[in-house]
Amino acid sequence: MQAATVTVLGLGEAGSAIARDLAAAGARVRGFDPVQPAPEGVEAAQDATAAAASADIVLSVNSSSVALEVAETVAPALGRDALFADLNTSAPALKRAIAEVAGAWGVRFADVALLRGVPGLGVGTPALVSGTGAEEFAATFRGFGMPVTEVGTEAGAAAARKLARSVFMKGLAAALGEALAAAERLGCEEWLRTDIESTMIDADGRLLDRLVKGSRMHAVRRVEEMSSAVAMLEELGVEPRIAAASEAWLRSLAGIEVSR
Repeated sequence: MQAATVTVLGLGEAGSAIARDLAAAGARVRGFDPVQPAPEGVEAAQDATAAAASADIVLSVNSSSVALEVAETVAPALGRDALFADLNTSAPALKRAIAEVAGAWGVRFADVALLRGVPGLGVGTPALVSGTGAEEFAATFRGFGMPVTEVGTEAGAAAARKLARSVFMKGLAAALGEALAAAERLGCEEWLRTDIESTMIDADGRLLDRLVKGSRMHAVRRVEEMSSAVAMLEELGVEPRIAAASEAWLRSLAGIEVSR
């Protein structure tokens, strides 16, 4: 493990943090980024192909917009015993397409879904992994201190779980932003922040059940509540994106036709 040569493609905030930790743990680390310089302890390469050549493991930490192109560029340069791991957040279909490119060159593929923000955690960021190279990735990176959970051999399985979680996490962020914007207009932002914080601290499985089951059980009454919330937000000059979506969802649960 400590003799492994790891290539990190993409040396932004996440890629640099992971690359630095791998180098500190004893791996030989090469890196390439068209804009960002290689951090201390990481060997800079002139391009992605040169960085990937003879690497045992390649980590693609770029963005979903270039993930397939990166795989197509470096896969031919990898040996048949190499592992190509895509750490970008993207749709399962794109992960499967990248896996096909890797597989065509006899390269094992790992679909890696990072579950927390990498800055501050680096290679210790919790992750899910799937694909033909999932077992190898998990065994290697657990040794480097990454909490990795294997979720199968199908490319895209890890990405799907992360995106399902993203619906909650990013939806929660949007709901918080909308609620606090309304509270600011009402002059009670500090009160609402304190109440939300208390709710989150006390949150457990019972709250989850109450939110999910309660919404189905009390959908009709809650439609009226959210309809009132939408009207209030509009009066305050806050666009009710989340409130309106919540009302529409509750209407669907109650079997009420959307009138808006």
